[in-house]
Amino acid sequence: MVFVVNLRVCATCALLELIFLAALDTSECLQTAVRPDKGSVVTVSTELPLAQCAVCTISGVNDTQTSCSSSVSLVPEVEVKLLFNCSKPIDQSYTVIITRSIECTKDACNPETEQMSSSILTEFTRNFVWEVKAPEKTAVTLTIYGDELIETSQPCSDGFQYSVAPSKTKNPTQYCRGGTMNQLHLANQGVLSLRVKPKPGSVSVLFKATAGPLKGQKMVVTISPSTTVVLSRDLQESECEACTGDGSSPDCSSTEKTLTSAEKLPVEFSCLRPQDDYSVKIKKAIECTQSSCSFATAEVDPSLFEGFKRILTWDISVPENTVLTLDFPADGLKGISTSENCKNALQYTVSTAKSDGKIGTNSYCKGGTVSHLKLHGATTVTVEVPKGVSVDQTVFSVKAAPRGSRMISVTPDPNTIVIISRVVEGPVCSVCVMEGSEQKCDPQVQQLTDPRNTSVEFKCPQPQNVYSVEINTDCKETICSGNIVQAENMFFPDFNRTFTWDLKVASPRTFQLDFPEPGMRQIPNEETCPDSHTYSLVNYLRSGPVVIGTFCKGGSVTTIVVRFKGRMSLQVPGGEKLDPVDFKISVGPESEIAAVVKVKLPRGVSETNFITPNYPRDFPDMQQMRWNFTVPGMHNYTMRFLRHTNPECLKDDVVVKYEKENDKVTQLTLSDPQPQHQQGNFNMVLKNCETNTTLQGLSLSYRVSVMRSGHPVLCTVDLTKLQGVSLQIEKVGSDPFCEMSIDSKVTEKIHVAAGTKASLSFLDCPNDDVRLTASKVIECQNVMTCPPTTLTVPTLDSCLPIPLHSFRWNVSIPLDGTVDLVSPTGSLQQILPGQECNQSFSLHVAEDDGFSVGDFCWNGMIQKVQVHSNVSITATAQDFKKTSGPFLNVSFSQEISETVIYRVDPSMTSPTLLATPNWPLGMKSLSTVSWIVSVPSQYQAQLVFVNISLPRCEDIHTSLTVKMLGYEEELMSRREDEEMENNLLVPHSFYLNMSNCIPEERHFGIVTKIVLQRKSNLLAIILGLVGALLLLLIVLAVVCCIRKRKKTKTNKESSIYMGKDNIFRPGDRHFTKTRSDNESHVYEYIDDTMVYGHLLSGSTCSDSMQDNYKGMPTDSYQTFMGPTDGAMPAIKEPDPEPKVDHYKTFLDPSDTFIPPRPRTPIGRQDSLGFQDRRMVDNELYTFKSTGDINMIQLSGANHESQETLSDEFL
Repeated sequence: MVFVVNLRVCATCALLELIFLAALDTSECLQTAVRPDKGSVVTVSTELPLAQCAVCTISGVNDTQTSCSSSVSLVPEVEVKLLFNCSKPIDQSYTVIITRSIECTKDACNPETEQMSSSILTEFTRNFVWEVKAPEKTAVTLTIYGDELIETSQPCSDGFQYSVAPSKTKNPTQYCRGGTMNQLHLANQGVLSLRVKPKPGSVSVLFKATAGPLKGQKMVVTISPSTTVVLSRDLQESECEACTGDGSSPDCSSTEKTLTSAEKLPVEFSCLRPQDDYSVKIKKAIECTQSSCSFATAEVDPSLFEGFKRILTWDISVPENTVLTLDFPADGLKGISTSENCKNALQYTVSTAKSDGKIGTNSYCKGGTVSHLKLHGATTVTVEVPKGVSVDQTVFSVKAAPRGSRMISVTPDPNTIVIISRVVEGPVCSVCVMEGSEQKCDPQVQQLTDPRNTSVEFKCPQPQNVYSVEINTDCKETICSGNIVQAENMFFPDFNRTFTWDLKVASPRTFQLDFPEPGMRQIPNEETCPDSHTYSLVNYLRSGPVVIGTFCKGGSVTTIVVRFKGRMSLQVPGGEKLDPVDFKISVGPESEIAAVVKVKLPRGVSETNFITPNYPRDFPDMQQMRWNFTVPGMHNYTMRFLRHTNPECLKDDVVVKYEKENDKVTQLTLSDPQPQHQQGNFNMVLKNCETNTTLQGLSLSYRVSVMRSGHPVLCTVDLTKLQGVSLQIEKVGSDPFCEMSIDSKVTEKIHVAAGTKASLSFLDCPNDDVRLTASKVIECQNVMTCPPTTLTVPTLDSCLPIPLHSFRWNVSIPLDGTVDLVSPTGSLQQILPGQECNQSFSLHVAEDDGFSVGDFCWNGMIQKVQVHSNVSITATAQDFKKTSGPFLNVSFSQEISETVIYRVDPSMTSPTLLATPNWPLGMKSLSTVSWIVSVPSQYQAQLVFVNISLPRCEDIHTSLTVKMLGYEEELMSRREDEEMENNLLVPHSFYLNMSNCIPEERHFGIVTKIVLQRKSNLLAIILGLVGALLLLLIVLAVVCCIRKRKKTKTNKESSIYMGKDNIFRPGDRHFTKTRSDNESHVYEYIDDTMVYGHLLSGSTCSDSMQDNYKGMPTDSYQTFMGPTDGAMPAIKEPDPEPKVDHYKTFLDPSDTFIPPRPRTPIGRQDSLGFQDRRMVDNELYTFKSTGDINMIQLSGANHESQETLSDEFL
């Protein structure tokens, strides 16, 4: 039994540490007493140095003796006190090994049953080890009770890890608890171990050990034809034989055993785990013709020697000029180097014999992008299957086909030569082109010069591995101008390509190359660019070609000017997409300088390196090179020579000249101090001498450093005189070198509060990178007393270097107030797509929470905008110096029920567009907006909802209502879940109301178009026609009555008054004064039907006469005063002929009777040609007042006829 006593922590053992471990840097310690049981050997150790960790034994009287080391072995059944002291965590610093032995004979083991329950040193990681000792060819079986195991290669999650090594030389196999295996097989020197993590509690293990004769593993295998299996034993492992066959004389071998085609062949091994001693090589042969192979797939029996390390090999033979294609499973392969391996996974090796006799080998692991391989020549495929790893039945498929050629269609540009050159020796390949009807092939080089479609055939499947392509353009000054790099130069995309342009002009002229931004960067001539697009420029001098420089995209070089003749080249590797620089070529000025490089140095802090032509080789003798540097404003530059070599001059000297814009020239040598902290653009000219060519020549590498000069723009802003105005300045550009400060404090954003002063500073801040805005607060406490306000932009301090971008007015009102916005010009126009403004400013109105009311300008259809909240009005103008306002008139009124109200007078000539607030983002939740639209009396409005966005509401619903002003009836009322008409015709002025819900998704917004249309008054036309017809009928009826009465009157006798004597007609009986026969011309009434007949309805002419004629038929004229007594002489006169077809108006009563009666002149008041001013113009012409007659003459009366009748009568 093992037990623990006297467990104490660091505080208890402090005295012992001072005595025995004074040298240790103690941070944790533990003192305990342990006693191993019988048969157990306990070893406690640490791998850390003794100065950091130690395990000590304590002994002696009063524990005064201590012995410390890195490892301590404890004797069974002897109690010992241990002290652990370590500067690292104790549980991770020590390992405890508890070793026991199991000794077996050929048929029994001691102990037969092993039961171990231990709580020893649970603070540490413990390894319980059982070592098995048994005679040769004896097998020991351990049967575990309670814990069934499962084989694994991963750590066990519960902290209990078993491992079994059949012998000390074998690699252990790991197991975890929770499986189905309960027996473990071991031989002599086999080891069973259990590793327990710290603090899992007490450990209990029970198993039984049995011994018996060693019986090797048996199996039955089937070997297919054309397959050879070789079993090879690792000679360093223990003795183990592999035997085949049945009976008393099996065929055995302890080193290598070869198995060929066999059916159910028994194989027996003389060891418990032959997979630890033997590896298996399985070889197969596949023979192919130019069109097929003996096996279409490379297959293997997955159970054949499963668990062994297997090496699967397929030897594939092919005839010449045959392409072999290997297709691998869907997960593909990944190429690795020959020195790498695939850990615990399948590893593929493909070896192919080349035409030159060499073997090309490539290795792969599973899980890549390689799905098929095309090979040329005999190939061997090897798959290494690690022990315990499974393999699929089909490893790959194989196809054979005649070696094909590759055809590429090429169309060279004019003045372009395509050169195909071999770059790799060895592979059998030729490049062929058609010349007439004959194909011309060459294994080394081909040139294509004809600018027509040409087919190029390569006699190998992968010519890009053999050849490179050069596309050469011959540029002359009459041909090469502008962009010469064409995107269509995409042929040969998988070949290594070199694009070259041969440039030549007449001496002493130059050709000029201009590069687009961001320019080019010079690199050392032997390097390549990161984007695989490397440019180089060569100048051909009389002394030979000179490399002006090698360049990459993205730098400060903008222009290169080269004299007489040169070549520009671009190198692009195969498979890289062509992305050339769009550089331009033009003819430059005359020059005696070999080359000129123009450089535009960047803003801010930078360092740019340059080298001389041919660097690090020699710069040509008696030649000059110039660099033109453009330095940003407010920046200093410094020249620094990094490396240079001085030649031995035979004639003249090496000179470095600096030229400034003011024609000032500074001449220096290579060893002189170069310019530092200078400003302004400059040129540097390097001139070489005639050198001793047997010695090292001139070369130079230098650096140009740029930094800001530091001259800020200062401005003091005074807002004390501008009531309520504040300033905001912020950086909006990407220039990292702009520096702003307020009162000497550097900041990214400046705010100058209203009523304050501030000192501002701007360093290297372009106007495009800084934005200046201003704002003003307008506050109203009581809408009844707040005066109207006109929005104008005040004049800001002139020292501000930045123009004003926008001005904002923040209008604050009480809760029961409304802000009224009116244009100074009378109307506003809402800015919408299709309804833009062409004015130099715009106004943005928003609520205080940021929701937009709209963007406006002047001269539109909106007469007023009312907002029931605090608002901000932002004016943005192109130039506030020219446009300073007034922009809006602001007044205040009582609370409105809506959030926003627009009062609109639509245009009569063009459609009017109206959009909901915050369009197109949608109205604010639970907000309401109304448009009060005035429609002229002769017009009607057509509403068209041209753009509708409806939400899905979380709470309540949206509402759209159209109602005419003064009417209760709604013309339209819709919710978001109801279908809505797109068109509506409104005949009068109306209001359009919309309210939003609480949207769950999407938003609520509508654009409405209003088109005014003139009304067609069909009812008035119909009523007019009916009235005219009725009047015509009445006139016809009156005419009929008049003609009837005329006929009646003409049959009566009549008398005529003579002016002298009393002469009468003798037979006249009409003055007998009898009522029935009296035909006197004296009348008492005027026939109303003749005057007011159009007022009568439902009666005839005769009915009207009977109703009105009640008394004696007398006329109103009674002025005759002649004698009436005595009989008057009678004169018989013939009756007058009736007038036929003569119509006179019924308005003159004297002409309505026949014969005509005498009449006297009448005054103007009785004439139809005059009208009394006192009469009202109505149907009955009643008097509107009393008083004297006041007559006016009517324009249509014929007064001359009345005067003629009066004279005639007299």
